[in-house]
Amino acid sequence: MSKRVVVTGIGCINPLGNDVETMWTALQEGRSGVDYTRIFDASQFPTKISAEIKDWDITRIGEDAETWKYRGRHTCFAAGAATQAIHSSGILDKPLDPTRLGVYLGSGEGNQDFFSFARMMAAALEGGELDLARFVRAGLETLNPTAELEQEPNMPAGHLAAMFNAQGPNANCLTACAASSQAVGEAAQIILRGDADVMLSGGTHSMIHPFGVTGFNLLTALSTRNDEPARASRPFDRLRDGFVLGEGAAMVVLEDLDHARRRGAPIFGEILGYGSTADAYRITDIHPEGRGAIACMRMALADARLNPEDVHYINAHGTSTSVNDRVETVACKEVFGPLGKCPPISSTKSMMGHLIAAAGVTEMIVCLLAIRDGVLPPTINYENPDPECDLDYLPNEARPARCRVALNNSFGFGGQNITLLVGQFDG
Repeated sequence: MSKRVVVTGIGCINPLGNDVETMWTALQEGRSGVDYTRIFDASQFPTKISAEIKDWDITRIGEDAETWKYRGRHTCFAAGAATQAIHSSGILDKPLDPTRLGVYLGSGEGNQDFFSFARMMAAALEGGELDLARFVRAGLETLNPTAELEQEPNMPAGHLAAMFNAQGPNANCLTACAASSQAVGEAAQIILRGDADVMLSGGTHSMIHPFGVTGFNLLTALSTRNDEPARASRPFDRLRDGFVLGEGAAMVVLEDLDHARRRGAPIFGEILGYGSTADAYRITDIHPEGRGAIACMRMALADARLNPEDVHYINAHGTSTSVNDRVETVACKEVFGPLGKCPPISSTKSMMGHLIAAAGVTEMIVCLLAIRDGVLPPTINYENPDPECDLDYLPNEARPARCRVALNNSFGFGGQNITLLVGQFDG
């Protein structure tokens, strides 16, 4: 009999809550986690709003703040979400061969040391012309080597392996907004080919810093609806003007079904299908006909041996940018059909913002909760129908509905596309 991969642990820290159930309650109630940026002074930026983590630090999981002081926000978030997932799975409650436990993350870069870089540039330009030697001297005097090391995207995966003695496969991918969904898909493949029994997988990211906001502002990708933070993220709405940056982490414990059964593990759902494609088009624009997204969804359906009509809910990539929402609508209609045939769609980014590398796995957990409770979360701030976005986007209110199979889309800058299909576990 072929192997099956199930989800036996879940955990998250994000702008809507510092645990899974708090987040889920906020989503069902249609609450927004967007407000004015406080991590740094964004008053001079075109975008002054974001979705930040509130009331959480590393001491919440019993870690020493001094030990973690040079580790990035994203690494701390990863540790928090992973601790929740590991505890909810019970995977370490009994002896486990550590070489059969691995880690696969979709993690972004760490804290960007903007102010040290600014001081280095000021020193280099002191004489009116760029002096590389002065730049280097200032760097040697200013930069902390440990803090610089912690900027590397692989560091969260390394720290989690040490925390849980995970001596099996360890990897990180950074395919922009598709990263954590790709990590889950690849982690499942590691289990299916027999290289591990259990994988801790997910993603973590925080780009709410001057470099991150500057870059996305230059791309005109961020909303500038600064006077109404909670109403700024409005996927599929005709008046959408860009996404809102969020931050956070989400983790899942993936497990070989036979292994999970032997230890009587809780099972939140099953990984049914995984699709991965590239647009091969442009770095910042998705293909206008959605060819990568279409192929990706069809690949996931084929992997799951399911037909389009078997899907009951789609958690969209749904960024609230003009191009993404239109093209994702085109792609969904091509795969599932027009209104009446396409299943209900929502974008939970309307509430928690865009968690970038952590977005996909967070939204996959939302899919598992929708299946568990028979409730589809809404797309809030949907007020002005767009003739180019003409599907059922679950506007503004959660909807009770039977849901046994859910599809989650994640599309990243660079043209990476990931689709995950998750389903109710039936034994």
